Amino acid sequence: MRKSKRKQTFSASTKKIEMETAAAVVGRRGIFLLCILAILVGMASVTNGQFSTLSTEGGSYGAALYVMGDSSVDCGDNTLFYPLVRHNLSLLPCNGSASLLPHLLAGKIGLPYIPSFYSQNGSIDGLLSGVNYGSAQATIMKPSSQSHQSLNQQLRQVSETFQILQLQLGDDSAQRFIRSSIFYLSFGKDDYIDLFLRNTSGIMLKYSGPEFAHILVSQMVDAIKYLYDANVRKIICLGILPLGCTPRAVLDWYNITAVGDDDYGSGCVEEINELILEYNTMLDERIVEMKSELPDAQIIFCDVYQGIMEIITNQNLYGFKDIENACCGVGLRGAMVGCLSVEMACNDAADHVWWDLYNPTHAVNSLLADSTWSGQSLPSICRPFSVQNLVSTSVPDLN
Repeated sequence: MRKSKRKQTFSASTKKIEMETAAAVVGRRGIFLLCILAILVGMASVTNGQFSTLSTEGGSYGAALYVMGDSSVDCGDNTLFYPLVRHNLSLLPCNGSASLLPHLLAGKIGLPYIPSFYSQNGSIDGLLSGVNYGSAQATIMKPSSQSHQSLNQQLRQVSETFQILQLQLGDDSAQRFIRSSIFYLSFGKDDYIDLFLRNTSGIMLKYSGPEFAHILVSQMVDAIKYLYDANVRKIICLGILPLGCTPRAVLDWYNITAVGDDDYGSGCVEEINELILEYNTMLDERIVEMKSELPDAQIIFCDVYQGIMEIITNQNLYGFKDIENACCGVGLRGAMVGCLSVEMACNDAADHVWWDLYNPTHAVNSLLADSTWSGQSLPSICRPFSVQNLVSTSVPDLN
């Protein structure tokens, strides 16, 4: 009875996911490709309903890592025509290597590089390890441009993956696999960059800072509940980094407010960071409240804002020499023109906190990965426990 009720709930939730026309055609290609992958996975990885496990130094995990989010999880290879349409002109040097936080965490779990949704190449290991649905400039709210994705569009892609797994592997085996897998959600940065601070469609005139944060958090909570209804039980939810300290945010702010032409200020824009703190605090509190609402769910909140502010405040302690300028960019703070090519990057990226207009360097991401994984390097920023504890803790099996 419980299983039937869960299916009904999942089906009802699926109908609520908005259908965005621009990505629908490409989505069909993803469905076809995932169908092929699922069949291969069914033949190679499932025997009598049992999935293979991954062995790491800390033990064996029967887990995949599914990633959803914005440019904090995607270098642009999961965004159609990204080099032509990216407004932020940010280009991180991924190229299949572990550069972003979820990639680094995948390595700590014992998983290979997580491939993007649109770059699946038929690898069995790719699907078993997880999928990166994230897309640069993706927003929680409906995006202002059809070239960008939204949270709901990524949820639809997740739903398609689940349905294919159930079709090809059988419901019980698919559900056990989903329950043991980990979902990583990192959204919100581009909502503030593209929608609120730039006042797209007059959003800043419609909502105050707390009201905007409440709308975003409510949609994130709905997404978590949607995943829970689909049998997801392990979720990592990331807060937004200190956007008011990023090179472009500081430059834009002082371009508007500075009295002197050369007075671009220093440090961080507190007014912007206060907006981000409202969102982070609200999301953290709602995750705590959901413990009683979602039985057997294991949801952790990772406060990357706290981690990066610790680095900025104590830059010498962590070995950073430049906390203001982008390593890859042109003009004041390296933020007047973004990272058009990795050849533009500085020679000492490890000394910089910021890689480009809005994103931290690999050195910062490495520190964040250590802290989110085990609480080392930086003060523990994940609560109520670390990512390592999350992936190693089993969830109750299906009844």
